[in-house]
Amino acid sequence: MKRTFSALIVWPVIALILPASALGQSNSVPSYLGFDRNTYPGDANLKALHQTFSYTGYWLNNPPGEKANSWTGHRAAVESAGFGFLVLFNGRLYAELKSADLKSVANATKLGQSDAHSAAAAALREGFPAQTIIFLDQEQGGRMLPEQQAYIYAWVDTITAAGFRAGIYCSGIPNKDDDNVVTAEDIRTHAGNRDIVFWSINDACPPAPGCAFPAHPPRPSDSGVPFAEVWQFAQSPRRKDVAAHCTNYSRDGECYPPEIPAAQQVHVDVDTATSPDPSHGRTR
Repeated sequence: MKRTFSALIVWPVIALILPASALGQSNSVPSYLGFDRNTYPGDANLKALHQTFSYTGYWLNNPPGEKANSWTGHRAAVESAGFGFLVLFNGRLYAELKSADLKSVANATKLGQSDAHSAAAAALREGFPAQTIIFLDQEQGGRMLPEQQAYIYAWVDTITAAGFRAGIYCSGIPNKDDDNVVTAEDIRTHAGNRDIVFWSINDACPPAPGCAFPAHPPRPSDSGVPFAEVWQFAQSPRRKDVAAHCTNYSRDGECYPPEIPAAQQVHVDVDTATSPDPSHGRTR
């Protein structure tokens, strides 16, 4: 996924490649390894990917920067291959929420409601069960502006009313351009009593292990967001401004899973979660 987060990088290099496994930690609640990517990897690659990963991201609409959604119609194949899900809906950038008049917040609220209805309808078409957690992809970091808050919370409320649970994918990195605000903390602080599941992104090494597939995946709370239930710790391509200290990506800057030859260009973002089915999207 393409990202627009800013980050404060102050850590030394710690990045180790460990044996591939989806097993959890033995000294705490287990953690499970997963992946996400904008483009569907193809039915033929699912078996190989499942040797490393317990779950996969699954887009309900066009991913960031894409003109189509290649995941549509593949839920049954993904589940049959043994995967759990991280169900995703691509949200709006600030420029799409800010209107020229004085009704920006009201317009953002309407967009949030409309997008949530679209997300719920897409989830139903794809066969996801009630109470599946749908993660809103919030691409921009720092402190959320009034229009962004209105959009996010309207989306959360509408998704919940539609019989699903709401999650959000957002930055877990202090934003150096915004008083080191951590987006996940900012969203949670202003959420009131809303039930939101957090998927944190922090691909800086450390705390991230970089492009690694550890036998004992780190806990999502190790991302620096203690309430996170999912942590994306590697992105493809490696972000030079954030992950400059990560040394174990491929020479081309991508992160390739161990069971598929790099020549196939099946690059992935890598996640760890407290469940092998973080969205609870399986039907069996």
